[in-house]
Order: sequence, then C-alpha cells, then structure tokens
Amino acid sequence: MKKKRATITDIAEELGVSPSTVSRALNDHPAISKKTKKAVLKLARQRNYQPNLLALNLLKKRTNTIGVIVPEITSHFFSSVINGIQDLVKPFGVNMIIGQSNESYEEEKSIVQTFASIRVDGFLISPSSETKKYDHLESLIQNNIPLVIFDRDCEGIDIDKVFVDEYNGAFQAVEYLIQSGCKRIAHIAGSQTLSTARHRLRAYKDALEKHSIPFNADYVVQTDGFSPEYGIEPTRRLLSLQTPPDAIFTINDGVAIGAMYVIKDAGIKIPEEISIIGFDDDPHSTYFKPSLSTVWQPTYEMGMLAARILMKRINTNNDLSKIRVESLFPELIVRGSSM
Repeated sequence: MKKKRATITDIAEELGVSPSTVSRALNDHPAISKKTKKAVLKLARQRNYQPNLLALNLLKKRTNTIGVIVPEITSHFFSSVINGIQDLVKPFGVNMIIGQSNESYEEEKSIVQTFASIRVDGFLISPSSETKKYDHLESLIQNNIPLVIFDRDCEGIDIDKVFVDEYNGAFQAVEYLIQSGCKRIAHIAGSQTLSTARHRLRAYKDALEKHSIPFNADYVVQTDGFSPEYGIEPTRRLLSLQTPPDAIFTINDGVAIGAMYVIKDAGIKIPEEISIIGFDDDPHSTYFKPSLSTVWQPTYEMGMLAARILMKRINTNNDLSKIRVESLFPELIVRGSSM
C-alpha cells in the first residue's frame, strides 16, 4: 500500500501546532524558535514531506514554467531549437513543457489554451502550417502573457519574433548552383502557407533574375511535407520533363534525400548530371553518397535567443511598445551533391 504524501497540515497536527507555524518554520522565518524549526524539519524528513511547488509559485504569481509549442518534435531542426531553449532557461530554475501541434491549427490552439490554464509564465511558439488565424495568439497578447514567435512568421502580429534569414540562405544556394554552371535549376518548394517556404521561393526567383536566367514554372513543384517521401513524386515529375533540370534546390534536406533516391534509381549521376542542394544541414546529410550540399541554420542559437527574449519579457513589465524582431544568418555548406 502506497503511503499518503504528508502535508503541512499532517505535520502540524502531529506536532500540535498550526499549519502556518509549520509553513514559516520550513521557510526559516525568524519569528519561529530554533526548537520548533528543528522539530518541524525532523518530522518533515521522516514523513518525506515535499512542498507543493505549483501552489507556492502560484502564490508568487509565477510558475517558473514556460510553454514551448512546435509543429513536430522528432526532426533535428526542432530538437536542436528545444535544446537551445532548455540550455538557456535551466540555469534560471525555469522548466518547460512542450506541445506538438502536428502542423494542425486546432491542435496548436488547444495546446495554447491548456498551457494558459496551468498558468505558464510565457510562450515560445513556432506556428503550424495550418495556422492562418491568430485569435489564440492575440488572446495571449491581450492578457499580457509574454509570447515569442520563432522560425515561422505570423504576419500582422506585433510581437517578439526570432527567425533565420531564409531568403539569404536560399539565395546563396541557388546562386551557387548558377555559378557552378547549372542553367536549368528546379525548386521543390514547400507549402506557400509557410513564411519560410515563401521566402525560399522568392529567393530562388530573384537569384535566377539576377543572373538573367528565365523563370520556368515547370521547374517549380510544390510538396506538402518535409520527410524523404515528399521528395519522390516531385522529382519524378521534374525528371519526366522534355528538358529535365540540371540542378534541384529543395525546401529541406529530407525532401532532398528523397530526390537523390529517385535520381540515383534512374541511373543519373549526382552531381555530374544533376546537382542537389537541400536546406537545414541535418546531421545525416553528410553520410549519404554523395554527401548532401545544404544550407546550415543556427537552430540552437535561435532557441537560445528566443528563450532569452522571453525571459526578459517575463522578468520585466512586458512592454510591447518595444518589439524585437531578430534574424540570424545561415551558411551554405558545399558537399559532394553539387558541382
């Protein structure tokens, strides 16, 4: 039979004192005698008393907990961001609870409501691909609950945001392909509901324009996911064109890996006949043959910066007249999949 957890009331009844006396003794209040403190602490140890931190923190109007909501947890991208967040907040004695929206607006909204109901001190949110309405986020702002958006933008909401310069990273990738001699560059694009995907597509078009390469709509194929299987059908479509591309820039590394599978299965040589560049610098990218050229993003640093901004909000008056929008710089990593 499990022992019932001892409470302050249990200790008070056993010692014949008031619960407030026990509480003050546990907090080393100067009004409590050394003898009483000693008796309370001894019995508390014997009964394995554990303070109700949630109740104590609520009295202080703080829970020392933040809510982190991401589209999915298993990818290297978001796990790296989460590591950055944790490493920043842990030294401050702050915990975090993580919610996974699974790219669902309704799930994201539900998680926000749940976390708000347990009074987290603030939110770090990367919106889902379905999130086009921001009522749940605006509710947090109206209730003066600190919020920082990261990675994906919610356009039109004036709130702290931390991004990677997606446009710059994509432009680096496409310009490199052009400078290496590629002329027929395709792009497997992400869902245009995502700000990140829109920035990468715009950079692709701008890089072509800068180097006087006509835009060909046949060379842009949209996919709705980020894992390798989402690169298979788009690549087959591109290879079936009468004039197939000599390079493909993909929305991320997962899609690039799917593209490489299709290309190699077709007997086409990478990079001699077709170059591939992904995005994200997934740790697995370097182990493929050929290793995958990609755009590295400072995901860990993005997590740390977003958490630092949130902690400052929590520890100050959350003055929204001074909004921070930060953009971190990506870097092209050239490996064996591009000329």
